Amino acid sequence: MDENAPGTLLADDELARSRVRFLTAETVSPGVVRQTILASWRRSREFRVEADRIDPLYLGDQNLDIPLMRGAEPVLHKLGEQFEGQPISLILTDPAGVVLTQRTGDADLRRHLERVELVPGFSYGEQSVGTNGIGTALEDGRATTVFGHEHYAEHLENLACAGVPIHHPISGKKVGAVDLTCWHKDAGGLLIALARSTAEQIRQALLRHSDLREMILFQAYLQTCRRWTGIVLAFNDDIVMMNDRARQLLDPADQSVLLGHATEALAEGRRTPATLSLSSGLRVRVFCRRVPGQRETDTAGGVLSVKLIEADETLAASTPMLPMYLPGVVGSAPLWLRCGHELDAGHQRGEWVALEGEPGTGKLTLAKGLHQRHHPAARLVAVDAADPLDGDALLREHAETPIRTLVIRHADRLTAPDALAAVLRRLRESPVAPWVVLTLVPEAETEPRLAELLKAFPRTVRVPPLRHHVEDLAELVPLVLSKLGYGGRLTCSAAALHLLMRAEWPGNTGQLYAVLRTVAQRRRAGTIRPGDLPAEFHAVARRPLNRFESIERDAIVRCLEDADGNKVRAAKLLGISRATIYRKIHEYGIVPPAR
Repeated sequence: MDENAPGTLLADDELARSRVRFLTAETVSPGVVRQTILASWRRSREFRVEADRIDPLYLGDQNLDIPLMRGAEPVLHKLGEQFEGQPISLILTDPAGVVLTQRTGDADLRRHLERVELVPGFSYGEQSVGTNGIGTALEDGRATTVFGHEHYAEHLENLACAGVPIHHPISGKKVGAVDLTCWHKDAGGLLIALARSTAEQIRQALLRHSDLREMILFQAYLQTCRRWTGIVLAFNDDIVMMNDRARQLLDPADQSVLLGHATEALAEGRRTPATLSLSSGLRVRVFCRRVPGQRETDTAGGVLSVKLIEADETLAASTPMLPMYLPGVVGSAPLWLRCGHELDAGHQRGEWVALEGEPGTGKLTLAKGLHQRHHPAARLVAVDAADPLDGDALLREHAETPIRTLVIRHADRLTAPDALAAVLRRLRESPVAPWVVLTLVPEAETEPRLAELLKAFPRTVRVPPLRHHVEDLAELVPLVLSKLGYGGRLTCSAAALHLLMRAEWPGNTGQLYAVLRTVAQRRRAGTIRPGDLPAEFHAVARRPLNRFESIERDAIVRCLEDADGNKVRAAKLLGISRATIYRKIHEYGIVPPAR
């Protein structure tokens, strides 16, 4: 055997020293650490996983009545019998690395796995415990071995793991992972071969189960298509079917909204139809029904029958989705691009435009960006309708120095809309009429007192709230940091950006400015990490929280920060049990701050 091969004393000692060098930011000698492991160590450091202890995220009892478990159970049971009395553990996880089942043939190994919490309900994803056979296999999407000191966190160095992702045989989607774990000293080359064989047996079992399940769903889909002339979609965890009408009328964002609604409706057992407003401007009536599987208690999937109620005049089908440069404006999400193109189309036609959107969505920024795109040297004037408006002074100002673009902000706060309407009529009659943009909040368009004023604006463009295009945060955050004076000095890590993208953003871009301004007061240079973000960004509630629950959630997040992410210490600070804090973390969707 090569003295530097995995498992030899020389290799283990050198690997242990290389791990320490990596953790202390020293140079790691080339060739000592495998590239896949080194890449995983870097990800673990980016996630700010604690290297000196094991503290996996606890997600509670998992639902085991799922296709993966039904397909895997016979395979795992048979293999578990063969492992009886042997120091080897057979572990099945979900796609996030949360342990579903663990079978261990040896009492000593079982007790050790309990100490490191490699047991059902705990997450062994890389973000939770760093480099390990489960999390790294799922992250890389391929069979992976992790031996001894290749593990990122301490207390795992005496283990060897072989993990293999399980992909659904039809959809190809990652549905989980199987992992074989044994003592490092007992590990051999057959460990990964056995893990691969087990994963393949589970995949074949899923295929046998899926053939029947998909056939039942397909029959229900065809039956609905024969009876329904409108939009039809059928789906389950692995596949989505849709008729031609759905493909013609629904863009990917609309399809996602409908499938998300249907998934929630099936999970909650809702049977009543619902009316939805889609991002493309379509309003639809949705009927969703559950399709039973081979057993009545099983679910083959769901079928949606969608009735078109009405459509906005500007549907996605007629709107180009190519990026458009607007100075001072960033964003490439389809909804945001559509909004910019619609505003530009109004300008090209000489139409005055009403920009409708929640406070802080960027209405003024869009208007300024379009003005700079077409008239960079011309004059733009923005007036706030909440302030008293001197119409005669505005007309004199325009006569002296023509205004190319006039933005009237907060039209919903106008005290004398008819007077403004009269001023706008005179502006339109001037030899060099400006292009006028009116901004208002969504509910204001139906107010009778604004009816006369809105007659001057034949086109309304809806500006989406930030929560509907959170993918643009990747571009917005650097822009905002630059505007706050931190450009080039302060950046945002991928982990922190992920937390920002999970938030609801009721205050839209205005809230983003406030949040980043607060963060920058504490972190003035370097990289923004998850721990730098305010408490509310470490939790994603599955429902609106009442005042007491919000206070409780924030208290837990603060104590987790004070305890450096240690849940046991945080529980003591709060005066609650460990079980209670785990339950609350799961209930409130809290992501423990980076440690």
